[in-house]
Amino acid sequence: MSDKMELLILFGGVSSEHEISRLSTAAVLNNINKDKYNVTKIGITRSGHWMMTEASPGEISDGSWEKREDNKNALVSPDRTVHGILIEDGNGSFSRKHIDVVFPVMHGQNAEDGTMQGLLTIAGLPFVGPGTTASAASMDKAITKAMVRQDGNVEQADCYVSHKIAYERDKASEIKAINDYFNGRYPLFVKPANAGSSVGISKVKSAEELEKGLDDAFLVDNKLLVEETIIGREIEVAVLGNDDPQASCIGEIFAANEFYDYDAKYINEASRTEFVRDLPAETEQRVRDAAVTVFNVMGCKGMSRIDFFLKDDGTVILNELNTLPGFTSISMYPQLWGESGISYEKLIDRLIELALENKPCM
Repeated sequence: MSDKMELLILFGGVSSEHEISRLSTAAVLNNINKDKYNVTKIGITRSGHWMMTEASPGEISDGSWEKREDNKNALVSPDRTVHGILIEDGNGSFSRKHIDVVFPVMHGQNAEDGTMQGLLTIAGLPFVGPGTTASAASMDKAITKAMVRQDGNVEQADCYVSHKIAYERDKASEIKAINDYFNGRYPLFVKPANAGSSVGISKVKSAEELEKGLDDAFLVDNKLLVEETIIGREIEVAVLGNDDPQASCIGEIFAANEFYDYDAKYINEASRTEFVRDLPAETEQRVRDAAVTVFNVMGCKGMSRIDFFLKDDGTVILNELNTLPGFTSISMYPQLWGESGISYEKLIDRLIELALENKPCM
């Protein structure tokens, strides 16, 4: 009998961040300690088809994994007596495979928003990352703002929350309400409340541009945030842990575009990130403390990446948090921990340990 742990890696998904999930998964597979884990891989296509695959990291990265003839239909069983997955045999019957822990290397909708976490909790499977409630609340930027405002004592950008039903009922009144709220302050950022990787975000520089920004964002989500513009450095902190979370060193984003949109994050090679080394010790500690505070307020476990703005006067302002941050070869979460003394391989080990500590309740 093998002493290796049975690890299930989930990737892909019906999400605008499907491709980033594949890139993250390839990097995880290239860095995982294969002497510790028997790795089972289930990919979910953009249309929602689940398949167990023997694909290589390269095939997963470029998407060709879907065409492999040896893929098998498979899914996580919500039946806790299975404690794992069901795999379709050639005759239409299913066999069972026990799984010890799941790493959902997935981002965005139907992955990071509590839906996948809910399924895994029902199945009784330990998994990497925050639980259902924390994932759902953290994915919704409006809920995050409300919770941090109530309990976190961390500054945030001023915002107006707009709902699609009100906008469609009386567009002119909703636009007027937004303009009245900000009293002519432009530029503003329009953000879908529940979309990851800056999908659907726009910077509107005048009242004339506001309507288009709202129209575009409402194609992505039914709830939006309209936020004031914060002038400051864009910085990120990785948080790791359960009941005693730790914050990494600080990274800084230098976006190739006017703001850090999807193109700037993943496509435009002129974007870059650097480790921050020029902050006074007191300021650096305040940033790291704020990251842990937000992590705890939102009820996160395992990991999250917390993003802030740092103003010239030293004010730290929360931007957002990501409960399943990117794990690509250039992603900040593993890089920040690498700079903080935890290698990519050891980081995977630690995340799995934390997942096993935080098993779903009976």
